Amino acid sequence: MSCFDRFADEPLPIGCRIAMALEYQGSAYRGWQSQDKPRVATVQDVLQSAISSIAATPVTVICAGRTDAGVHATHQLVHFDAPVARSLKAWVAGVNAKLPKDVAVRWAKRVPDDFHARFSATARRYRYIILNQARRSAHLADGLTLVDQPLDAELMHREAQVLLGEQDFSAFRAASCQSKTAMRNIHFANVSRRGRYVVLDIGGNAFLHHMVRNIAGVLIAVGSGQMPPGWTQQVLDSRDRNQGGVTAKPSGLYLVDVSYPSHYDLPESPIGPDFLPC
Repeated sequence: MSCFDRFADEPLPIGCRIAMALEYQGSAYRGWQSQDKPRVATVQDVLQSAISSIAATPVTVICAGRTDAGVHATHQLVHFDAPVARSLKAWVAGVNAKLPKDVAVRWAKRVPDDFHARFSATARRYRYIILNQARRSAHLADGLTLVDQPLDAELMHREAQVLLGEQDFSAFRAASCQSKTAMRNIHFANVSRRGRYVVLDIGGNAFLHHMVRNIAGVLIAVGSGQMPPGWTQQVLDSRDRNQGGVTAKPSGLYLVDVSYPSHYDLPESPIGPDFLPC
């Protein structure tokens, strides 16, 4: 999909299912999911408010994966059933006009009624972005994690390969994780240096609470020399979260892609975040 693509003006029928991709800077929000606490800002709340404004009636959205407080997304997927006849242009340009500047709709598309943003997804992909230099960035302060010690990205990549496949990730799940099982299938886990950035690019069928941030914390410890090579395997084998070191900050984490069966024919978007060098 080109960044200059336009969306159709023809109204879609009432009741049709709409899939929507959005991006957001999560620093100002207490995560994706709406909360019972008053005056707690969430991404779901501001998106539902904007969509409801265009629909002139309350609308609830379902997301592909709930992100935590301070975590970002370049390609979050949601769906909702349109309660009124509106065009794709209205669902994109109209909703964007109602959203705060740190949340934006990338595209919207009519999908079959059996599409479900969460349960139809076959894989999720995250990137953890580390600014590896001696000083912080004023412009990207909330959009990455600063590590002011030199990191060995090649070593971190080798360490990450022990995570591949279907395994028990109990050592990398938060104590508050509510998943019934710690078994997850990691499809790839790549670490690379891009100038001053070190990037963990990881994809799998699903992820546990804080799993990517806990993996990043272990890899940073090995890459900086705080822990010896092979420690990632030791942590994984222990199945004990207490052995896993610190949880990396949320500011460096991005949900960058969600995969679905090809028959849904969803638009493809460049993998972000935008500031990251190719």
